[in-house]
Amino acid sequence: MVSASSAFVVSIPSAPYSTFSAPPQKPTNSLAITQVPKEFFHPAILAVLREHFDLYGEINQWAPLSAFSRILVVYTEEQAAEHAKRSCDPIVINGTHDRSAATLRVFRADPNPIIPHSAFASESSYIPAANYLRPPAIEKNFLISPPGSPPVGWEHIKEEPPNAAPLAGDLMAALQKLQIQERDREGNLGPEILVHPEDGGSGVGVYVEDCDNDATAVDTEVDEEDWVYGQTAPARSKWKPVTAMPPMLAALMV
Repeated sequence: MVSASSAFVVSIPSAPYSTFSAPPQKPTNSLAITQVPKEFFHPAILAVLREHFDLYGEINQWAPLSAFSRILVVYTEEQAAEHAKRSCDPIVINGTHDRSAATLRVFRADPNPIIPHSAFASESSYIPAANYLRPPAIEKNFLISPPGSPPVGWEHIKEEPPNAAPLAGDLMAALQKLQIQERDREGNLGPEILVHPEDGGSGVGVYVEDCDNDATAVDTEVDEEDWVYGQTAPARSKWKPVTAMPPMLAALMV
């Protein structure tokens, strides 16, 4: 008999109930204590319960799960878990004037790996990554909209994820060459290949054609200096708006 205080009394039967105990299908080192009332998750009550289950062997993990009204107990040895199962199922909690009686059930749970304990690290640092839940594989990215009226037998195809590299590496390499290398194009007003597609094996070529005339640029600068306020700027006169019909000369017939 184990008691946390005068209000809580735990009665352990001398022999397990034959109706509750079933032959184990496979050995396990884990037990699940179910039907635990919410008030039993108080630290003082949990300490008493752990002290009681610690009598049957070394406990490797003690995990109270208040949301599921149960406690997961992982022993270091499977024999200790089996002994605790046969001796503690069920655990009868006597009632009081303000609380009804409760019966805790002890079931065998799935085996759990033993976590090595260290005084310099937390228990979570030793949990293998394979023990954590992983997100499911993405089968649909919902990038392709289904048809309005899918035909019979239509199935959504497995989509590819979006492009992880939105910038083309070959184009960036070609533009980088333009920044490093400067060509003197004086006297050459025709098209010129600055980057050949064969360079580097990228397959990207850069072609440049200078359509500006140096003499025209000089004349424009002179005209801008002689420009008189109130007249059309010389730079704007070069750009005429596009019309539906070509300009026609009007002749005055006498």
